[in-house]
Amino acid sequence: MTETELRGWIEAVRRGALPRRAFVQRLAALGLGAPAAGSLLLAAGVAQGQPTPAGNAYKPTKAGGGGLLRLLWWQGPTILNPHFTTGQKDTDGSRLFYEPLADWDNEGRLVPQLAAEIPSLANGGVARDGRSVVWKLKKGVQWHDGTPFTADDVVFTWQYAGNPATAATSIGYYLDRTVEKIDSHTVRVVFKQPTPFWAHTFVGAGGEILPRHVFGPYTGAKSREAPANLAPVGTGPYKFVAFKPGDLVQGALNPNYHFPARPHFDRVEMKGGGDAVSAARAVLQTGEYDFAWNIQVEDELIKRMESGGKGRAHFVPGGADLEFITFNHTDPNREVDGERSSLKAPHPVLSDPVVRQALSLLVDKASIEKFIYGRAGVATANYVDNPPVYRSPNTKWEFNPEKAAALLEGAGWKKGKGGLREKNGRPLKLLFQTSTNALRQKTQALVKQAAQKAGVEIEIKAIAGSVFFSTDVGNPDTYGKFHADLQMYTGGGTIDPARVMLRFVSWEAAQKANKWSGINLSRHVNPEFDRLFREAERELDPVKRATLFVRMNDLLVQTHAVIPVIQRRSVAAVSSKLVAPVSAWVGDMGFLRDWYRT
Repeated sequence: MTETELRGWIEAVRRGALPRRAFVQRLAALGLGAPAAGSLLLAAGVAQGQPTPAGNAYKPTKAGGGGLLRLLWWQGPTILNPHFTTGQKDTDGSRLFYEPLADWDNEGRLVPQLAAEIPSLANGGVARDGRSVVWKLKKGVQWHDGTPFTADDVVFTWQYAGNPATAATSIGYYLDRTVEKIDSHTVRVVFKQPTPFWAHTFVGAGGEILPRHVFGPYTGAKSREAPANLAPVGTGPYKFVAFKPGDLVQGALNPNYHFPARPHFDRVEMKGGGDAVSAARAVLQTGEYDFAWNIQVEDELIKRMESGGKGRAHFVPGGADLEFITFNHTDPNREVDGERSSLKAPHPVLSDPVVRQALSLLVDKASIEKFIYGRAGVATANYVDNPPVYRSPNTKWEFNPEKAAALLEGAGWKKGKGGLREKNGRPLKLLFQTSTNALRQKTQALVKQAAQKAGVEIEIKAIAGSVFFSTDVGNPDTYGKFHADLQMYTGGGTIDPARVMLRFVSWEAAQKANKWSGINLSRHVNPEFDRLFREAERELDPVKRATLFVRMNDLLVQTHAVIPVIQRRSVAAVSSKLVAPVSAWVGDMGFLRDWYRT
């Protein structure tokens, strides 16, 4: 397929000469899935097809009657404000109560939530110059306290999240644009420059709308003082009952929910704590819970648990979850102006790209895929691996401790006593941290073993997930603080790779000045990467824009700024009687309204 052919197909869909389904089938034949097709068509301004809700087979006649839904998140939510989340646990906890204007279904199509319809060129919602989008809002929606949902809430959410003093983790979705109220149920998002992918603001995770009458007194510097950060007032299928951070979230059926005859369950409990193995066992073996999130457990153990017949492991296709190892580009052991890992203090060892290249050669991805992840992951050389249209063909990974040793030797790192390499009196010792999890500890052990052969000493550190992924700015062991040399975790992605690429732009560096809310945790700074990102922000041509993201991916890989490890499939443990449609693009709770028990 040539670029000209692809453009021709897109234009044929726009004119109606080529059915959307046929376009998807053509791309599928080339190895590009439905999400890739949807992403290209949306970026090209082609109207979304009629989306099929995740729960299309579910046709309830009344809300409630399902009793208690028992959810188990082995990393419990620590905050319930969707604009302060630093991990999927907080995002999912918040989604029990809050909703965006629209979400992505698992086929990569936009589905209305609080929106009355999806904007498009055809309905006049998307401007042809890429500078504005008009959202029509659903009428008759109420906040959980009975206050009407209006355009004022949407405008306020933009003002709130886009204010740097608020220090929202979602700020990247709200900068360089304004939101205007047209009438009580219509808003216009106006971009400072042509914006090809407009479906970030108010869409999916980070797009949840906040009630102005609740959060209005707590904007800017007062944002962390809002009682609603821990006691939400949303529009979602469940109303807030109680919250013990890191332990338990409780909700009750919203009797005024705006989707008819939903939700099915009368109450919901999201329990936090424990580990992935115990979470999987609580659903698959004991039946104590209905659903367990993110069961990062060896595949062979999952298969043994499934044999009892009480539940199943659900592997969700699609999505862009990547398990990766990131380097700290700043010095975690030097304090500057009261701050460790400061941008003013480059890392004394990892600032050398040769050292990073050598470390990249010490990750045995084939063994990690085969013996640790099994059905749940595939080894990858790319930071952006999905949707496939953004997958680079220019990269490859290699496991070669001997080559790593030769690179270090050539860079002046000579073996000393005990085989440990050193240079200018500095031993090559590094601290490698991640959250407590069997898969991650086994991965750490493999890397440590290979590094030892190359003359590198790696100290491994496992931190409880409730601490590692915490938003506590006073805790030194969070992944946001990154007081180590290497760290590993899973980064979630979206249909459009701009969000994940934000993790490496200079202005998103997590630091004391922004309360460590920036999502560039590695403090990576590369002017060329920044330039490519800015160019992609305004490139309206979807094919050229995809090429820019491929170039960004290649730059990260070729400069060894990050080590992609495993493209992970979302895996959950599901009770045999629970029907739980999910989308890999929005997290497990995005379509909770459509869950039911048979």
